[in-house]
Amino acid sequence: MTNDTAYAVRNASWPDDLAAIRSVRGPVFVDEQRVPVELEWDEVDATCVHVLAESPDDGPIGTGRLAPDGKIGRIAVLPGWRHRGVGDAILQALIDEALASGLSECRLHAQATALDFYARRGFTAEGPEFQEAGITHRLMRRRFGPVTAPRDRAER
Repeated sequence: MTNDTAYAVRNASWPDDLAAIRSVRGPVFVDEQRVPVELEWDEVDATCVHVLAESPDDGPIGTGRLAPDGKIGRIAVLPGWRHRGVGDAILQALIDEALASGLSECRLHAQATALDFYARRGFTAEGPEFQEAGITHRLMRRRFGPVTAPRDRAER
């Protein structure tokens, strides 16, 4: 018998894992949230650290990215896997990447419906709400303690 809540989060390779990343972001952002496909995929993807949550039975179930400037984004979890800690695990992996890169903070554009999710994880809302891809968002930021020297990506 398999454990239907078992999953693992790993760093994804861009573009090697592009199909897996698309298999999550497409259904969540383009199909479910009606984000125009031309806004979902951008040139920033190639410069980001991507993480991928995978289930042994279901394959890719979640993803997210961290841009070099510390912006976390594109966190998506397939509907059947929500409320099982997958989003937490993805966010923590991206925060760990930010810390390992020596960033002093990370920021994100949180959908209004997800403000509490990020606040529980140490992010603070700043400024007014704004529209992005037709969805209400708010800037959120999480500052870290003293910055350490970044590790080489090969060490991670």
